[in-house]
This record gives sequence, structure tokens and C-alpha cells, in this order.
Amino acid sequence: MRMSELSARSGVAIPTIKYYLREGLLHQGEQVAATRAEYDESHLRRLRLIRAMVEVGRLPIAAVKKVVAAIEDESLPFHHMLGTAHYALSPQVEPEPTPEWEAAKAEVDALIADLGWQVNAEAPGRNELTQTMARMRRLGMGDDIRRYAEMAERLVREVELDAIPASDDRDTAVEALVLGTVLYGRALEALRRLAQESESARRFTPEGPDQPT
Repeated sequence: MRMSELSARSGVAIPTIKYYLREGLLHQGEQVAATRAEYDESHLRRLRLIRAMVEVGRLPIAAVKKVVAAIEDESLPFHHMLGTAHYALSPQVEPEPTPEWEAAKAEVDALIADLGWQVNAEAPGRNELTQTMARMRRLGMGDDIRRYAEMAERLVREVELDAIPASDDRDTAVEALVLGTVLYGRALEALRRLAQESESARRFTPEGPDQPT
């Protein structure tokens, strides 16, 4: 297909496609004339992935480049390729030089070890959870965090990872991870709020819930 058709099918503007080509995010097409190249389904899949990372994952181009490099490095194991995308999606939280941080970090490390999770020591999720736990402890919260961890493990094991195709199409696998992590994460937050409203109505308004205003 020509670039105009690639643009129409992908929903990505031609100037943006040319920018992705210059940046090395999109591989070059097959040159069939001095000023014309042909593109195929692999270009369409890559554009879908880039859109997922930029528009849904809100990743900067520098982070997208790292993910694309991991995809194209076929010597990199599948798990490490997915990890590159996962880490790119994770908030980057800097450690705090406080006793509260150290206590929360020890608690997070102990929880991960106790659950038997295989998590890299540099995983950004560790600092994100540590920051959250430190804040929860200041507010007298967090005693039920293990129950949340066990529910998260069950959700990931029984549902989420099954949605990622373990195939040779590395672009599709990373796209599924990005879309699933971001969109299902948002859906889960919305579902929790709806479930909280429903349970509150069941417990506290036996005559029937009033509509919030």
C-alpha cells in the first residue's frame, strides 16, 4: 500500500508517519521508485502500537523508542520485552530519605517476598507502592494491603495475562499489554467506585438509595 492508504487505514496523518519514519519508530517501506515506497501490514501493526503508546499510554517519544528497540531486539526474551513496556507505563517515583519511606519499603519488600512474586529490585512499581504505603501509614491505613495484593494476583493470573498473545508478533503482544494495562486499569477504578456506591446503598439505605446530586 502507498503512504496515503497507510494513513487512511491507520488514522495517522502523513506528516506524523514521516516523523515516525525519521525517528526510527516505523521501519522503512520497500522502495519501488525514487519518490515512492510501498508499505504492508507490519507497518499498520506498528502504527497501531505507536498510537496505543502515545495516545492511550501517554508515553513520550523517548520512551516509545525504548519499547520499539526492545521489540526489534529478538534476542531479548519475551518477558523482558514486556517488562520494558510495563516499566515505561509506570510512574517514576523517586525514593524519599525519610524513616517513613524506609519502613514502608521494608513492608513492600516483605510483602512481595511473602507472596513469592518474581519482581525485579529496580521495578518502578516498588517505589510507587512504597510511596503509597508511606502515605497510608501516616493516615492509619494499609492493614488490608495483602488482600488487595492477592486479588491483584488472581486478576492478573486468571484474566489479564491470558489476553496477551505469546506469539511471534511482538508488536501485537506489546499493544495488548499497553491497552490492557491502561484501559482495564481505568475500567477497574470506575467499577470499584460503582461497586462502592451500590454496596453503600445496600448497607445504609434499606428503604432504597437516594440518587446522588
